[in-house]
Amino acid sequence: MTTTLDEETIAFAGVSGQRRLLRDGTLTAVELLEVCLRRIERLDPQLLAFHTVFDDSAHAEAQAADEALAAGDDRPLLGIPIAVKDSMAVAGHSGSLGTGSPEPPAHHDSEVVRRLRAAGAVIVGTTKLPELALWPFTESATFGTTRNPWALDRTPGGSSGGSAAAVAAGLVAAATASDGGGSIRIPAACCGLVGLKPTRGLVSLAPHKEHWHGLSVAGVLTRSVEDTVTVLNVLQDEPLSTTAPGRLRIAWSMKPVTPTPVTAEVKAALRQVVGRLHDLGHDLVHADPDVSGIPESFLVHFTTGTADDLDGLVDPTATESRTRAVAGVGRRLRGRPFARAMRLRQRATQRLAAAPAGADLLLTPTLPSTPPRVESMTGLKTLALAGRRAVFTSAWNVTGQPALSIPVGLSADGLPLAVQLIGPAHSESLLLSVGAQLENVCRPPL
Repeated sequence: MTTTLDEETIAFAGVSGQRRLLRDGTLTAVELLEVCLRRIERLDPQLLAFHTVFDDSAHAEAQAADEALAAGDDRPLLGIPIAVKDSMAVAGHSGSLGTGSPEPPAHHDSEVVRRLRAAGAVIVGTTKLPELALWPFTESATFGTTRNPWALDRTPGGSSGGSAAAVAAGLVAAATASDGGGSIRIPAACCGLVGLKPTRGLVSLAPHKEHWHGLSVAGVLTRSVEDTVTVLNVLQDEPLSTTAPGRLRIAWSMKPVTPTPVTAEVKAALRQVVGRLHDLGHDLVHADPDVSGIPESFLVHFTTGTADDLDGLVDPTATESRTRAVAGVGRRLRGRPFARAMRLRQRATQRLAAAPAGADLLLTPTLPSTPPRVESMTGLKTLALAGRRAVFTSAWNVTGQPALSIPVGLSADGLPLAVQLIGPAHSESLLLSVGAQLENVCRPPL
């Protein structure tokens, strides 16, 4: 390696930092990839973040990136190692969807992966998820238990838990993710990362038209707001940026969509953020959103979507009993219950298009507690227990609005704490701008 920088400085530089190192010649794309691969080899046996590592093709892509860099190519992700959630198609790779079903290799990259490649990213491998991306943890009978780099006895969240663990541990600079009830924001909160659930439809799900009847969106997990802006500007066509947001009216709420205990540390963290936002010049008001009808609508969309996914597998029996149980519920909710759920969603979308109390944005916790211990939600009780992890996130999948999880400190036992900012449709730049303000004053050490 030509640089004198230590491995951790390189690994934790994130997208923007690694981009600078490549462009100023401090290291080559091949050297950067080797740092990532060594860390994967050393750390992933404990973390279980990766499903597959594309050693040969990644080396070829890194070598091509070095040639392009030498020729003056300035694509935004040129030479940057990025991982892909194993629910997104990678040409020639058999995606597992977290199951044991023998799915065929994909003929083409998903649109997200195509865009990453076009921007020069080095695709390092695919990351683990729970079966059919169902859960706010990343554990499966087929692929084992993915663990949180902050504390190996804790979950990194889910369903994009493999992506979150890989980024938090410095195995890659960024990783793709998807969110059907909190699956970007929950892992971001568990792992001290930035996680934006974009507006429904902003990032293409191609080759799929939609997922879970509109609940799911695609996005990315990164180490900073700046990195999120960089990658999301590759994944979609609506330019995002961060600017001084001016004086905003921000409502805050600690009310979950269903009755769920919220820990004292989470409440204290939110109150501290309220104070920090006030110090930054914003007006804060306590106001709870009207989330009536949302739990029912979410449950119907989630379970019927699961039934669709399970029925689409080559071998639906190569799944856990809890996965098949959720799908069984969904099959019973097709027809009139689904039509009612759609009506409830339309009403909620209209009602919550703006934040309560005439505010510009809404602030809530991302999670009701710090990351729980691994393997604490098992068997057929999983659906009930897992629902308690999404009580601040799932509403915004129903309405389709953007929501951003930002790390804001550490608990007494050293685990990440986070808050969530929610805005109207296509307010990503505003959310990221306020997120950048919070990042400057609240971010925990990396």
